[in-house]
Amino acid sequence: MPIRVRRPRRNRSSCRTLVVATAAALMTLLVPAAGARAGTPARESQPVYSYGDAIRESVWVDTGLDGDGDGRADRVAVDIVRPRETAAAGRRIPVVMDASPYYSCCGRGNEGQKKTYDADGNPVQFPLFYDNWFVPRGYAFVAVDLAGTNRSDGCDDVGGRSDIQSAKAVVDWLNGRARGYTTRTGDTRSRATAWSTGKVGMIGKSWDGTIANGVAATGVEGLETIVPIGAISSWYDYFHSQGAPLYDANPSWLSDYVGSAEAKGRCAAVQERITAGTPYSGDRTPAWGERDYVPDASKVRASVFVVHGQQDLNVRANQFGQWWDALAAHGVERKIWLSQTGHVDPFDFRRADWVRTLHRWFDHYLLGYDNGIDREPMADIERAPDRWSTDRVWPPRATATTTLRPGPGAAPGVGTLGRTAAAPGSTATFTDDPGLGETDWAARIDTPTPSKAGFVTRPLTRDLRLSGSSRVTVTATPTTGTAHLTAVLVDLGPDTIRDYAAAGEGITTLAERSCWGASTSGDSACFKETRARTADVAHTVVSRGWADLGTWADPGEGRPLTPGRAYTITLELASADHVVPAGHRLALIVGGTDKDLLDPPSTRPTLTLDLARTTARLPLVGGAGAFARATAGAAAPVWPVRGEAPSAGPAAPPRAGHPIPGGAAR
Repeated sequence: MPIRVRRPRRNRSSCRTLVVATAAALMTLLVPAAGARAGTPARESQPVYSYGDAIRESVWVDTGLDGDGDGRADRVAVDIVRPRETAAAGRRIPVVMDASPYYSCCGRGNEGQKKTYDADGNPVQFPLFYDNWFVPRGYAFVAVDLAGTNRSDGCDDVGGRSDIQSAKAVVDWLNGRARGYTTRTGDTRSRATAWSTGKVGMIGKSWDGTIANGVAATGVEGLETIVPIGAISSWYDYFHSQGAPLYDANPSWLSDYVGSAEAKGRCAAVQERITAGTPYSGDRTPAWGERDYVPDASKVRASVFVVHGQQDLNVRANQFGQWWDALAAHGVERKIWLSQTGHVDPFDFRRADWVRTLHRWFDHYLLGYDNGIDREPMADIERAPDRWSTDRVWPPRATATTTLRPGPGAAPGVGTLGRTAAAPGSTATFTDDPGLGETDWAARIDTPTPSKAGFVTRPLTRDLRLSGSSRVTVTATPTTGTAHLTAVLVDLGPDTIRDYAAAGEGITTLAERSCWGASTSGDSACFKETRARTADVAHTVVSRGWADLGTWADPGEGRPLTPGRAYTITLELASADHVVPAGHRLALIVGGTDKDLLDPPSTRPTLTLDLARTTARLPLVGGAGAFARATAGAAAPVWPVRGEAPSAGPAAPPRAGHPIPGGAAR
């Protein structure tokens, strides 16, 4: 049947004239140079180079691929800005690089900035603050148009070989291993080795950060570090969750959306191949395998600084979790920031700390400065709006997987959650209702409802922290031949959180601006400020996972179910770090279709859970002992478990959207 395409919601922001920064913000440019005494090691690069006089140029790099089938190798456009003074002195410099499909179709950042060019085609505006901040400090900034986008040849293939090779070829060119040309079709060579050290740090949010992950997974020499922000590690897991479809649009729609005007005509065959290779059924195929970078984590040479919103329902938290775990298994040097936001850049939720930390990160890994950032705590985690904690390692070493078990309660669908297994024959039953989802279930956790099965601890006497990835194994008997399952962990109790379900996904954009680096008339370093947008809630969703029950035997292929037969399946829940405070309760909810986040099955099954064969394996700091201590005694809840809650919000999570622009979604 034809695929129905739902266009993702977009927030449109007007482009207003950039204003002059305040004197206080400009003081960031006046920091005294480091190393005041002779022989003192450099600890921080300083803004000693002219941004206004910087060299701005374009190069077209040969990818070695012919994605559009025109008989010649594709060349990708590479826009460069670098200090003129280092070039004149013959000094080579490192590169900060952002490879993106968005530079002309959609824009980057909270204000939707696009690349601009002068009458001769020379770059004028580079989106975001990276060029304004780092070029005066002795870096080059390189902005790469992925194949098939903006001024590049070829076709975008949504995370596949062409996407990754678009950026990898540029890393190779910066190291003298690939060919670059001064024009798109000419033969005049451009060589980067005259000015580039070959050391590259890739950065980017969403699709851009995804490319950084993919290029790192090739093991390319010269890529010293990557900073993926809200990035994908497996495109299959972006569109599906264990066989269950999270979107009803084929990935080829994205290729068409970001493609340049000329690419739209020549790339139809590529988009057809994407459609054929990535079936809506949720079956894993070689095309999905090509777009999964996690198995190649062993090849990663670069250090990795991960940034992700724990409430990101666009690029969900399982994307960073599985990548992080794979990198850890292979000893990759890494750092992580986890916020309470949705799909939001750290420049817009922790700006001053972000610029300072990123500056030190690149100084260390690209300039070799011994500034100590590699010896600092590995993790920064937002516990409440604008309130952060740190961990020396993440997850903490005291974290241990602890098995919790659901049990029947006094009323149908209102069960218990503890360490004791349910008696054989204990069951809970619910019927899939696609009109309801996690927030509806959580709001009525203490009320028998036909659409969910809920299991709740007693009120905690101590704080209980989850840190890492959870798994929920269920044994379910369906009444129909298809069924989808959702498992949700919920913190039951009042709190003030970032309002990730609202426009902005946890931030409000202000009219005031602050400046981060140097400006020209065509490229300002001044950006709109933001503040946290908060909501008072009665419950907080901690983690989620979804699956098609038909993948019970093989996660790569769904099968029809036999009504009346019991099936056992394990749902992988997204990584999270959350403290359930004393007085709150921890809940496990099992339901069917999660409204606005999961597409429903073709039938409306009723499912019966065998509670004796259902478990939740949670990463608890302190393990089973911490759970036992937190649930000992009979603490009073911080508000009545029955009756009026402080607030039900967020009323519903935002419809998960593609990693394309739209306010905070860029």
